[in-house]
Amino acid sequence: MDSKIRLEVDWDNTVPVLEGARSLELTPESCDLQYWLDEVAGRLLRRIPTGHTPDALVPEQVLKPGPLREALIEEFAFRSVAEEKVTRALGHLVSAAPDRVLTEFFATQLLDEARHARVFREHLVEIGIPEAEVDDTISAVAGKAIEAVLDPLEEFGLSVIRDQRDFYGGVITLTVLVEGVLAPFGELSERKWAELDPAGAEIERGAGMDEIRHLSVGSSVIRRHLQEQPGERMRILELIGRGRALWENLPMQPFLFQRESLFQQGLQEWGHLVADYEVWPGRKLVDTTAEERMVTASTWSQETQDVRLRYMGVL
Repeated sequence: MDSKIRLEVDWDNTVPVLEGARSLELTPESCDLQYWLDEVAGRLLRRIPTGHTPDALVPEQVLKPGPLREALIEEFAFRSVAEEKVTRALGHLVSAAPDRVLTEFFATQLLDEARHARVFREHLVEIGIPEAEVDDTISAVAGKAIEAVLDPLEEFGLSVIRDQRDFYGGVITLTVLVEGVLAPFGELSERKWAELDPAGAEIERGAGMDEIRHLSVGSSVIRRHLQEQPGERMRILELIGRGRALWENLPMQPFLFQRESLFQQGLQEWGHLVADYEVWPGRKLVDTTAEERMVTASTWSQETQDVRLRYMGVL
């Protein structure tokens, strides 16, 4: 293992998710299996063995019944299932990879996503949900959102990756429609929970560090493919258009508003704990609204996707 820590796996000094997702340039060659074993499993994950550092707190406000705890449960239940679905889709992408380098990288991404699903789920146990009740709890609080949002997204992704065995179409689907959305929303989640649930915020931070790598490498794979096969650009652009149209027609906003409204109620109860905390520069968390946080995350998502699409040479 190199003594010099690469920025994207440096827990203490890594770039914020939004900056890294937009600016870091990583390739599958620089993020191969040995890199993952040494730098991710061998270095980063040692710092966050349960998804967060051992000293990160699970405080009273998310252990006590109330809207803040409900908001956390809904968010992490949804995230756990989303990550599990991505893991399953990646199994098909690994199978379709055209060479060893790409097989290795996407196999490591599969492991990353499986870990995310696990740590989001295990945090539900950390905040007091009995292990034997976690699956029923996830179904109860997130079942409608899973059915209405995640299932159609999964169906779309599998039609590309599994049914058509379209490797590069699968990469663009995961890079733009999955990582390009998850990274900005995960960034908001980390900022929201930083003072209210430090352990949960660190789980989001660790997942976000992985998403930076996935988004950056996925972008480089598509960029290289389009440089070698420029005739593919219109097909990829059409696929992105269909995916974005699907997103726009999914009822994600009502589910997000429900979750953020619960968080807002929790702020009214526990806001004194974060009275001066700024969720982004110049804006205190206690002064934000559910609608403002939703719009901000959506804006971050659109900007991140557009930056990466320009980098790939699609836009």
